[in-house]
Amino acid sequence: MKRGFDNEKYIKMQSEHIRERISKFGNKLYLEFGGKLFDDYHASRVLPGFAPDSKLTMLMQLSDQAEIVIVISASDIEKNKIRGDLGITYDVDVLRLIDAFKNRGFYVGSVVITHYKGQSSADLFKMKLEKLNIKIYLHYSIEGYPSNIPLIVSDDGYGKNDYIETTRPLVVITAPGPGSGKMATCLSQLYHDNKRGIKAGYAKYETFPIWNIPLKHPINLAYEAATADLADVNMIDPFHLEAYGETTVNYNRDIEIFPVLNAIFEGIYGENPYKSPTDMGVNMAGNCIVDDEACRRASDAEIIRRYYNSLNRLALDQCQENEVVKIELLMKQAKITPDDRRVTTKAKERAAHLQVPCAAMELENGDIITSKTSDLLGASAALLLNVLKHLAGLPHDKHLIAPSVIEPIQELKVGYLGGRNPRLHTDEVLVALSICATSDEAAGKAMRQLPKLKGCQAHTSVMLSDVDIRIFKKLGVDLTCEPVKEAKKFI
Repeated sequence: MKRGFDNEKYIKMQSEHIRERISKFGNKLYLEFGGKLFDDYHASRVLPGFAPDSKLTMLMQLSDQAEIVIVISASDIEKNKIRGDLGITYDVDVLRLIDAFKNRGFYVGSVVITHYKGQSSADLFKMKLEKLNIKIYLHYSIEGYPSNIPLIVSDDGYGKNDYIETTRPLVVITAPGPGSGKMATCLSQLYHDNKRGIKAGYAKYETFPIWNIPLKHPINLAYEAATADLADVNMIDPFHLEAYGETTVNYNRDIEIFPVLNAIFEGIYGENPYKSPTDMGVNMAGNCIVDDEACRRASDAEIIRRYYNSLNRLALDQCQENEVVKIELLMKQAKITPDDRRVTTKAKERAAHLQVPCAAMELENGDIITSKTSDLLGASAALLLNVLKHLAGLPHDKHLIAPSVIEPIQELKVGYLGGRNPRLHTDEVLVALSICATSDEAAGKAMRQLPKLKGCQAHTSVMLSDVDIRIFKKLGVDLTCEPVKEAKKFI
């Protein structure tokens, strides 16, 4: 995919801008860190050239000034809330984040449990962290939050929260996911710092929506598609327009909460240092787009990908129909349809022609390789082999996996494990291929092509198993599926 984003410029410009913001607030800044820090694959898809760990790399430029505070909501602990992209609960993700930060050389100061009401699961988690010598602080629910300003900005509001002891100029407030209470944690600290005579500041760092590109730019529409389940809507920031006569983009939740934030800032400091939600942000991504057309094309593809994800979730009763309807409206605004993604069309056309499940993958050079379901292989497993043969320059009719390898696997699945479907899944095909690669030069050459699948687009005419979906994800393939459950020949 053609590069549309200058990652090196972004890292340099973003770190400099955050340093500048720290200096404006007496060398103490609480930075609310939104979005994914380690693995922002959405940003890397819509901004070709953006590395998934760009934000972390940028933050490493400030590691000597920064400490990390991780926030988790007690209600999310109680509900065993799961990160959809990783399949782990929020409390487990906190432990993962702590290790990940420490392994990169960051100082993790503490963990804050917000919305605390004495939940037993939160108490158990607190004890677990204390045994690991991690500092824990409790922040409580405030009645009437966020509208009851007199109570919030008082000793019975923010004043009841534990004061988080911090030692560095930049305090990065992050969390496993949205709704954890990052902003409230920052504001609580401002209240406590002010009482101690410390004039600290607050800023917000989120990549999307990008404030200095048009409201209906595909990049910003793709963000709305990505948050369709949260009902986020991009809007012109009316406060920024009134204050500066400049049109900027923000999203509804920040705009709706700004009058409350304004009142809270005035309650703490007597005045608000910011005139708009846009002012609070520090995002420089919009200044690092170097090929707008490449980013538009990538964002259009992402909207279609999100559309199929929602269709699949709806078919599995994992979301409401209004999520799908919203993304359909976004596609209309972007003037695109699912057929604008070439690989989608190819997979559907071949399935309609052959009347069996089919798959297709678009390679980096634009070549599209297809496959079909057979008695031995599912369409996705066959697709991997077909693509690897193509990349390795091997004939299409070349057999990479010998029958002597396939047959024992089928016997294991059916004869010993009680399965009724002898077809090999993607993981089984890759294991079989790796075995053949030890003695067959062609199989070895095909195996070495696997890294080239990263960033390729794929589509299947039926929904895949969780196993197949995970394999494509690990390979870095952007996969979509028709919301059609395959008719089981083998139950």
